Amino acid sequence: MCGRFTYREKTSYEIEKELMLPRAFIRAAKGDICPGMDALSFIKGSSKDDLALEWMFWGIKNADQKLIINARAETITQKASFSQSMEHRRCILPAAAFYEWNRDKTKYTFTEINDKPIYLAGFYDLSDNRDSFVIITTAANSSMLPVHDRMPVMIDKKNVREYLYDHSSALDMIREPMPELKRSCEYEQLSLF
Repeated sequence: MCGRFTYREKTSYEIEKELMLPRAFIRAAKGDICPGMDALSFIKGSSKDDLALEWMFWGIKNADQKLIINARAETITQKASFSQSMEHRRCILPAAAFYEWNRDKTKYTFTEINDKPIYLAGFYDLSDNRDSFVIITTAANSSMLPVHDRMPVMIDKKNVREYLYDHSSALDMIREPMPELKRSCEYEQLSLF
């Protein structure tokens, strides 16, 4: 699962460098992003391999008006409500880190091993008259499993444009094993027993 991620000011500069974007392409944004908030998203640009940056709302409302924030990679093409968006409206959510809580409600921070930006895979659709996204999740790898059984799908920086522009490649990418991550915690909850 992915229920919160963070964006740091220095992340903008790192993304511009990694994705070979013009300087000041990304306006500095920082802070935690939670469901129900707007976040910076990369989508297809006006010409092939171009990237556009949009602010999008995190969460798509279903028929019961419940906010859906994640979609499982394993079933994404089987759900009518997701398959069209996955085919035509993919997005990338850049982040510095994401958070997850274990069963004891201890908060863990997950970052790339080298502290570089993370590119979360998602798709978007129109919901409540605004572009809204969900983050795609997959089974947890060994770095995530001690905390949670799901984790967000991450796209390698060299594949960001291909993920956005090539549907077939995007489907392959969301099924690949996820990279090992660095896990940290501000404090560990101790048991008295």
